[in-house]
Amino acid sequence: MTEPLIYSNGKFVPKSEATTSIFDHGFLYGDGVFEGIRAYNGRVFKLEEHLDRLYDSAKAIAMDIPMSKEEMTEAVLETLRKNNLKDAYIRLIVSRGVGDLGLDPRKCPTRNVFIIGQEWGAMYGDLYEKGLKAVTVAVRRNAPDALSPNIKSLNYLNNILAKIEANDKGGDEAIFLDNSGHIAEGSGDNIFVIKNGKVYTPPTISNLKGITRATAIELLHERNYEVFEQNIGMFDLYTADEIFVTGTAAESAPITNVDGRIIGDGQVGPVTKEMIKAFEEITTTTGTPIY
Repeated sequence: MTEPLIYSNGKFVPKSEATTSIFDHGFLYGDGVFEGIRAYNGRVFKLEEHLDRLYDSAKAIAMDIPMSKEEMTEAVLETLRKNNLKDAYIRLIVSRGVGDLGLDPRKCPTRNVFIIGQEWGAMYGDLYEKGLKAVTVAVRRNAPDALSPNIKSLNYLNNILAKIEANDKGGDEAIFLDNSGHIAEGSGDNIFVIKNGKVYTPPTISNLKGITRATAIELLHERNYEVFEQNIGMFDLYTADEIFVTGTAAESAPITNVDGRIIGDGQVGPVTKEMIKAFEEITTTTGTPIY
């Protein structure tokens, strides 16, 4: 079986040869940034927006990326071409690079850039029809004045701790609170709450500025739904008519149970169904052509 080819600093190498030094600060300290991107039907969805976010994350941690956005675009597309992919998940990684065992990033003269492309199906399987069970977790979302959740960094331990807790509690997804007790986001997705025909989503100061989130807001506005970006609490979750989450990997997924509370009537609601359909339509008909 032919190994997938990985983009590694300007070259394409087999998966088994795509390696970096144990002195890479991305490995030692999570010092780097990444993006998760999707391709559908031969097009890369929102590629420009993902690259803008990647470069913003890099700027926020004072790390240069040794490629222009145009060069990065071509590298992503060529990775997909090399692997004959039309529908795929793309992981783009930029690490600070090889240094010493100290923290000082000035000891890392050269960045490492890797791009992985692989086939990817529905993340939650049949739960898009049945709904996810979510649980709130004790671990809090990183405070924006400590480590901004808007930096999509290689240090995802905060998210992993939430996922561990959700697994232990039997949940399909975790729900973070911020340090003020407001709903922040899921372990890997943004949250939308529907109540009396209106849609509410937390502001992005304490959660990632999701590209799928922004797409969902656009789609909701096009369908004449009012969307309010405001703080929401546990009460709002428990008493919601519908809840759905959005993310590159998750796409648009319904939540029908939170902490043992049935959301709405326990079925996937009409607004959520509309969003799942709308998202499927936009992802399969728009984007940057691969071929």
